[in-house]
Amino acid sequence: MREFRLPDIGEGLAEAEIVKWHVPVGGTVAMDETIVEVETDKAVVEIPSPFAGRVVRHGAGEGEILHVGEVLVVIGDDDEGTWGPPTATPAEASASAAPPAAVAGLAPAVAPAAPAPARPIVGTLSEEAVDLTPAATPPARVPALPRVRRLAASRGVDLASLSGSGPNGRITEADIRAATEADADQRRPLTRLRRTIAANLSRSWAEIPHVTAFDDVDASRLLAVRSALQTRHGVPIPIDALLVAAVAPALKAFPEFNATLAGDDLVLHPRLDIGIAVDGSEGLVVATIHDVASKTVLTLAEEVRSLGERGKARTLTPADLGHQTFTVSNIGAVAGGGHGTPIVPFGTVGILSAGRATDRPIAREGRVEIAPVMPLSLSYDHRVVDGAGGRRFLRMIVENLAEPALFLAG
Repeated sequence: MREFRLPDIGEGLAEAEIVKWHVPVGGTVAMDETIVEVETDKAVVEIPSPFAGRVVRHGAGEGEILHVGEVLVVIGDDDEGTWGPPTATPAEASASAAPPAAVAGLAPAVAPAAPAPARPIVGTLSEEAVDLTPAATPPARVPALPRVRRLAASRGVDLASLSGSGPNGRITEADIRAATEADADQRRPLTRLRRTIAANLSRSWAEIPHVTAFDDVDASRLLAVRSALQTRHGVPIPIDALLVAAVAPALKAFPEFNATLAGDDLVLHPRLDIGIAVDGSEGLVVATIHDVASKTVLTLAEEVRSLGERGKARTLTPADLGHQTFTVSNIGAVAGGGHGTPIVPFGTVGILSAGRATDRPIAREGRVEIAPVMPLSLSYDHRVVDGAGGRRFLRMIVENLAEPALFLAG
């Protein structure tokens, strides 16, 4: 039998929660077949099996926590039976019980004097307790995601008393809320992702002296170019892709914005790895487009669409998350709005937020005209960049967005 221990599937991962086992105890699994889904601080990740064989034991049940390095699953050969309780009486079981190492397939400390008689397997070990009484059967597990179970526990709701409105009768958060009184005080535990967001933002706000600069840009040409590109190529062009493309030349011209402050040193990054804010099902995450300078607008558009879809489905991989050198947040795509005060992600120097372009009066050659105006907000680390540097950086971005030829020409 072989043990597969929970790996560090993301830089600095300490623990993960079991979301769903794809192969039950006793089932067979092929090499590289998905065996389990786990929830990390930022995403739900599918873990493939490194071995082929029969699942002997799960290291934890759904909804339970495992730390990196702990046994995730034990896999044996196809002809090995599953680990279940014997049909012996409690006294016999106590007298002949093997130590845990023997159960896991390891050699016992002392060899038995004689082989024990074969006993039929009557069940498998799962997260539910198994009664040794032959007539007893374990209760059916109510289908619900771990976060829904935590919400139910916090509100004192018995999941078994509810009828789920989700797929295959799964209990949803809405079902829990509907079962509780609307006018009562409620305590709702933060999800793992929300706790991570809270910790990261608190650290950024506490350690980075923020400055936010505001400006507006006439988005007439930007929207016209976007429409022309969509018509010519027959694919949607997210505004995020154009924002990233417009920011790239400014980061080259002002490399202190594409950097990390490390003690008394400013580490200037040679590549432009720009993060985009993705509105996921449980909160905002930052997904990263790597090496932006080497990609066309069409390629950027495809990556933005892919990251957005996978972010909402919580299927982003660790490689997609974090490690950005600058961040762009298109808040206009989600909630419209105007200027804001975005918080600089820790380990970077700046973040640009763009609101939705709305028709407003502007001055053109001495005339007042109506045009789509996009509000921009740039937050940056005042330890690295002074006010004048921040204004010059933002001014270049405004010029690029007002005339897309400036960044589309490369």
